[in-house]
Amino acid sequence: MKTRFQDKVALITGGASGIGLAVAKRLACEGARIVLADYKQENLDAAMPIVEAAGAPAVWGSLCNVADEAQVEATVAGALKRFGRLDVVVNNAGLMQFKPLEQLTGEDWLRILNVDLLGAFYFIKQAFLHMKPGSSIVNVASIHAIETSPLVAPYAAAKAALLSLTRSASLEGKPKGIRTNAILPGAIDTPMLWDNPNVKSGVEVIDKTDVGQPEDVAAVIAYLASDDAHFVQGAEVRIDGGRLTRL
Repeated sequence: MKTRFQDKVALITGGASGIGLAVAKRLACEGARIVLADYKQENLDAAMPIVEAAGAPAVWGSLCNVADEAQVEATVAGALKRFGRLDVVVNNAGLMQFKPLEQLTGEDWLRILNVDLLGAFYFIKQAFLHMKPGSSIVNVASIHAIETSPLVAPYAAAKAALLSLTRSASLEGKPKGIRTNAILPGAIDTPMLWDNPNVKSGVEVIDKTDVGQPEDVAAVIAYLASDDAHFVQGAEVRIDGGRLTRL
């Protein structure tokens, strides 16, 4: 495996499970020092040895609710204190809720938006304040930003807004030498997919050929975060096995 991230530091939100853990392992095996940001200490405790075993020269876990700007600031400050730099931010943390529109409250909307949109904004803000030229941000959106299903209006809206934020960040980050891109995963083999009430009820039918692995997503993120993608700025990359093309 090439060491595209040797001497670099990568921070992954929601990094202790699912897609986030796959990303951490992939970047670790390519030489990155890893910062795992997650809201559950037990998840961090379980994930850190896995990332170390994948080849990370160093791993630090930060307990962080991405919806709390003060905790985001503390996580970035802690990463800089320990490693002296920050080269990659992957905004992966996400929250999904299932309710009909007429049952949603303002609190429901804010709960989702605070994690799925503002959480990414807080880390982008910190990245712009502290990252050096040549750094990269990858936002994990969703195909729900383009085509969606019933009962997930706040999630779909937040992910669509995240694509807009990606475009804004790519414009404002370019003069700073910071690239910002987004990915749109489809059906990925994680608990978030199989615990989805729409999938369980059959409202959303998932063909097995449309289900990707977290490692499939991690490979694309690793490319976008690396210098191999030095001319990729403001892109929105679908990772869905072609499912959206057929919908």
